[in-house]
Amino acid sequence: MKAAIYSRIVDAEMQAGVRQLFQELARQKIDAVLHAPLLEKIGSSISLPPKLESFHDSNDLDENVDFLISLGGDGTLLDTVSLLRDKNIPVLGINFGRLGFLASIGKEEMADAVNSLANRTFVIDKRSLVHLDANKPLFGQVPYGLNEFSIHKTDTSPMIKIHTYLNGEFLNTYWADGLIVSTPTGSTGYSLSCGGPVIFPESSSFVITPVAPHNLNIRPILVPDENIISFEVEGRSDSYICALDSRKEIVDKSVQLAVRRESFTLSLVRLNENNFLQTLRNKLSWGLDTRN
Repeated sequence: MKAAIYSRIVDAEMQAGVRQLFQELARQKIDAVLHAPLLEKIGSSISLPPKLESFHDSNDLDENVDFLISLGGDGTLLDTVSLLRDKNIPVLGINFGRLGFLASIGKEEMADAVNSLANRTFVIDKRSLVHLDANKPLFGQVPYGLNEFSIHKTDTSPMIKIHTYLNGEFLNTYWADGLIVSTPTGSTGYSLSCGGPVIFPESSSFVITPVAPHNLNIRPILVPDENIISFEVEGRSDSYICALDSRKEIVDKSVQLAVRRESFTLSLVRLNENNFLQTLRNKLSWGLDTRN
């Protein structure tokens, strides 16, 4: 069995956890493949197995890699979407960050998590992705995201008008700072902070959520994700921001955009005792009464 390991950075606080991870992998006889930039950062500070393999991108990950372990927070796990592409390698997120909706396995559960990998006593959650089509190349070879696609005005410009269509039929014109099209996975992220609803991961829907709308009667709306959602943007500025998860590009307002459900999914590893309802209660403190 082989597991690839990815992390953005490993600071002093994370080094003990990384050492423990390698110990647990060795105990379970799981070979490690380390992301090359990470190997350069920690190779001199952490004792690593001899002749440790490394990888740079999805081209280096073949069918011999059984899992990818993401060390960090949700942002780190989002990076694995562009790293894996359509490889369909299951991702295990170990949370060294703060909230951790996606990387929901705490570092104190690391031994149990690795044991679950070794014995295959886990659950795979299939998460849908949002794909961007445009009449000019955007986001290179990774025009998709796990959480959301968003359109946003530039920092100093006035609000923009976003004419929105479902399968070519006019839906609405949003006068706002921006607009979010969220997957069910992303419904607990940017969309939620802008007033959007929480959606179960298995729901086949997109959430369209305006950002600071000018008309207060405009509210988020759920649409089936077999729809193609297209946009025309107007504004006093000649450009606006187009974003997929944490990646963004400045786009001319003449560019034509449309989003749809991606043809492949991301596989997230979940321990049997964890589920979405437990994550909601724990991360959002549902039912917590501070008076007690």
